[in-house]
Parts: sequence; structure tokens; C-alpha cells
Amino acid sequence: MKILIVVDMQNDFLEGSLRNEEGIKIIDNVVKKINDYNKNGYDIIATRDTHTINYLNTQEGKNLPVVHCVKNTLGWEINKDIKEALKEVLIFDKPSFGSLDLANYLKEKYENNQNEIEIELVGVCTDICVISNALLIKASLPEVKMYVDASCCAGVSIESHKYALSAMKSCQIEIIGE
Repeated sequence: MKILIVVDMQNDFLEGSLRNEEGIKIIDNVVKKINDYNKNGYDIIATRDTHTINYLNTQEGKNLPVVHCVKNTLGWEINKDIKEALKEVLIFDKPSFGSLDLANYLKEKYENNQNEIEIELVGVCTDICVISNALLIKASLPEVKMYVDASCCAGVSIESHKYALSAMKSCQIEIIGE
């Protein structure tokens, strides 16, 4: 069984307050990947960075003082092309970089079948949210084969994207699409 995790493909990370040209460039690749998973009947799960209007008062907000992904705003919503491809999927709203709820869900659902599933991650930002979720999932399910498709990910910068891919590779997460 294969599972695709689509990380934070939201308006604010692509064309909004944290606009990322590299993120915009991967939209078509991510749509194609989602369509391939849908065509094959594989599971797809998405995450959505979710903050409140008090974001600037949080630790993250003090270190990254750019209001973004405030719940129920246009910037919080998943990009329209990605959303259309996703159709109806399970979405984990997460108040931080990684989702403990996602990792716990996967562990509860697949702990006894770790050798039978493969998990692939795509999305933004490679160097923050993708790596955080990948490492949480890998720690929760150490025997699961995991992949990150570099052609479907974008970091804050090209350099930090490459560093994150390298770090994940060191943690036995296979990097594909380079």
C-alpha cells in the first residue's frame, strides 16, 4: 500500500505572504503526483499549516514575524489546483512545523503493517515542514519505506532545500526525483 502526504501546499506559501517562486514551480509536479496516486487508488493525506490571529505572539511568530496561514483566510486555503486534484482527503491542520496528530494517526493505523506500506512526502517547505513531518513519521514507523520526491518539494531557498534533502537521506528516507 502506498500513501502520499501532501505538505502545506497553501496559498500563503506559494503566492501569499511567504511567496516562494520555487514553490510555484512545483505545483504542476504535485498535481501530477496526486493524479497518479488517485489513478492507482492509493491513499492521500494532506497537511495544512494553521495559525490564529495571535500568531505573532507565539514562539514561531517571534522568530518568523510574518503572519501566514491564519485559519479560514485565503492564505490558509490549499492552492486551488492542488485542492482540485486532492478531491476529498483527510487533512491534518497543524499549529507547528510537524504534525504529531498525523504521525500518531499513521502509527495507529499501520504499526502492525510497517513492512507492507510505503509513504511518500511532497510539498513545502522542504527545510521546515516537509523534513519535520518526515522525521516524525520515520521515528513513529521506523520500518516503513519512506520517500521524498525532490521534484515535488521546495524549500525557503534552493540551498536549504538541498540541505534538508541531504539530512533526510541520512535518516534513511529515500530521495527521488532529483
